[in-house]
Amino acid sequence: MTLRIGALLPTSTPDPARPFLGDVRAAARLAEQGGLDSVWAPDHLIASAPILDSTVALAVAAAVTERIGLGYGVLLLGLRPPAWAAKAVSSLQYVSGDRLLLGVGTGNPAHGDLGWRAAEQSFADRGRRTDASLRVLPDLIAGRAATLSDGTVATLSPGATVPPILVAGDGPRARRRAAEFADGWLGIGQTPEQVRQARAELAALAAEFGRPTPSITIVVPPAGAVRETADQLAEYTAAGVERVLLAPCDQNWPGYLEFAAEVRAAM
Repeated sequence: MTLRIGALLPTSTPDPARPFLGDVRAAARLAEQGGLDSVWAPDHLIASAPILDSTVALAVAAAVTERIGLGYGVLLLGLRPPAWAAKAVSSLQYVSGDRLLLGVGTGNPAHGDLGWRAAEQSFADRGRRTDASLRVLPDLIAGRAATLSDGTVATLSPGATVPPILVAGDGPRARRRAAEFADGWLGIGQTPEQVRQARAELAALAAEFGRPTPSITIVVPPAGAVRETADQLAEYTAAGVERVLLAPCDQNWPGYLEFAAEVRAAM
């Protein structure tokens, strides 16, 4: 199995002291020229640091590239009515030529609940809302009739190809959500041994739902120089990881993307 390597667009950062903001167009082109598998944009309304709208960032990346995958890393479904979320996803899938990767999550508690309150949505209820949205999202994206929580039957047009859905989160509830609704699971900072354990858990859960075992994508920081990082990623491949998103180490986003491309070439 060939490991796919993706990178983050310079649209935000989990560290307020190191805002990872830059030229999204140039970053997307650089990533594609370097042969990377995908570029990803995080999502929030009000996070712990400045953040661009994920759909806008991915649309910009789509406009200046032709091949590279475009990932939500990850879309907070609970912040939005499901039909609005599906409209953004289906439109982006349509204009990008079916290059979308739909990461979904419930949000990092480190960001607090201000964004949720600003969106007039319950932070405590975000998990239930995410599950409810995942139940109807494929039909909404595809342009099929879907029954919403209040009984409304909605059909979005035009429909689009439903992108691969990856559920993020390192806890048991997130892995169960991935097994029930998604094509893949996205974990953060997992070791190869933790990946093996998660894969076994995902396989057992997927069997309960009569679904295939989700693929595994991991976000990890580089292990060091190019050779050390390539060796590190080889261990993840052996553990069953299909895609790795290399996390940036500093604010130098051009250097980060060039490094990711060098690691890919060294694999």
